[in-house]
Amino acid sequence: MPASPSPVPARTPETTLTAIGQVSIVAHDIPRATAFYRDALGLPLLFEYPGLAFFNCGGVRLMLSGAETPEFDHRSSVLYFTVGDIGAAHARLVAAGVPFDDEPHIVHRAGTTNLWMTFFRDPDQNVHALMQNRPAEA
Repeated sequence: MPASPSPVPARTPETTLTAIGQVSIVAHDIPRATAFYRDALGLPLLFEYPGLAFFNCGGVRLMLSGAETPEFDHRSSVLYFTVGDIGAAHARLVAAGVPFDDEPHIVHRAGTTNLWMTFFRDPDQNVHALMQNRPAEA
């Protein structure tokens, strides 16, 4: 007879997942990736440690590191960075040398707002995006 599952403890404020505290991105050249995220994207560099760099991304810590094992040596999840003006942010990043896959465009219409996005790549070819919710034009 199979063992019965253990009861799941009750969720408490101390055990409830509430936010992402850190995101890790694999980079093959940490100094090059650090320069990209700091200088081209303009993320505040929190600190560096040999083989690591940490940035503040709106209260979420972004960590650049090498892959600890071959199984972790792959592209990252897509990070969607919110901006106040996607056209102006796109233009600034293009001027800073950030390679984009496309131009800002509407990806979803939701009544009074439209969701705009544009996708770019970091030096390790990780895909990221800018996103902005804009009022729908009449």
